[in-house]
Amino acid sequence: MATEAMPTAAAELDGGAMDCGSGLLLLLMRTIRGIDPGQVLLVRTEEPSVPPDLDDWARLAGHEILAAVADAPGGPWQVAIRRGGAPGPAPEPAAVFSGGAATPVGHRLWLYSNFHCNLACSYCCAKSSPQASPRQLSAADALEAATQFAALGGRELIVTGGEPFLHPQIGAMVTGLAALLPVTVLTNAMVFERGARRDALESMPRDRVNLQISLDSAEADLHDRQRGAGSHAKALAGIAQARALGFTVRIAATLHDADATAVGALNTLLDTLGIEPANRLIRPVAAQGYATAGLPVGIDTLEPEPTLTTEGIWWHPVAVTDPAMRIGDATVPLSEALGIIRDTLAVQDAAHREGRRHVFRCA
Repeated sequence: MATEAMPTAAAELDGGAMDCGSGLLLLLMRTIRGIDPGQVLLVRTEEPSVPPDLDDWARLAGHEILAAVADAPGGPWQVAIRRGGAPGPAPEPAAVFSGGAATPVGHRLWLYSNFHCNLACSYCCAKSSPQASPRQLSAADALEAATQFAALGGRELIVTGGEPFLHPQIGAMVTGLAALLPVTVLTNAMVFERGARRDALESMPRDRVNLQISLDSAEADLHDRQRGAGSHAKALAGIAQARALGFTVRIAATLHDADATAVGALNTLLDTLGIEPANRLIRPVAAQGYATAGLPVGIDTLEPEPTLTTEGIWWHPVAVTDPAMRIGDATVPLSEALGIIRDTLAVQDAAHREGRRHVFRCA
């Protein structure tokens, strides 16, 4: 790596102690997109692994390292990078995980309506619970994001939480979203039996809104162990209620590897309930949020599914408590967030032609 004087920079990025696996890569992608081809980005870092990693990144992304200097023996370092042209398009996603194919970037947008929940599931990736701060996405902000997404060619919206039916505007929010694109709402189906939440559910258009309901097992023991005593019976009642109201219901189970033997009995139950195989999802626990064990996930191994919360835009819905998976704050336009994701994929796929290792299906 060169050690000449620093050229004039159009933008600067202070990476601190971050490395490329703990958030710097996404920040780098976002920052370099803010300058024109031919302009220079100055990166400051205290992490010894970053300067050689920037050599590889620049080569794969089509940029040029102009200079790199150490401010003192052992760092910190300054690296000047001249932006090249846009990286070529990423190949179509082809990796398969847990029986599902990747969703192309730009087809699906996740919206976290809120973070509080009537349950406190032991593996919740979002750290939701009755004690969690609601952090509610307003209906207006959700509609603005969905409008941008539809204009960009988006095809599907997914509303999750927390428990979305605890959001006081959930009926108006989902109905407004459904006027733009088809919507799937993820719910534990335990809180819309009566009252205002029942009214909100009934107000949603059946031809544009599906419900994905969590049910981890055929018998109560496993489901209740993970989600709370009595939750299994209430989930079954919610499934029956939603179907009686004319909604298409999808069932999603979340299991640790040790509980995989429960899938056979669950499928037998779903057969009796009339849930089509295409509307069943069995997913592993991700090592995120409250989970103390599970599938490790990161931007190097996880196919992106852009996700909006009140705190910003994230790489994937299972990673909204992981700072390394945050693309930008909530003011970043969706077009820019999608661009950052696509640029990141292009660089990663140039280095790993086998593609992502995990397609983590949440819907």
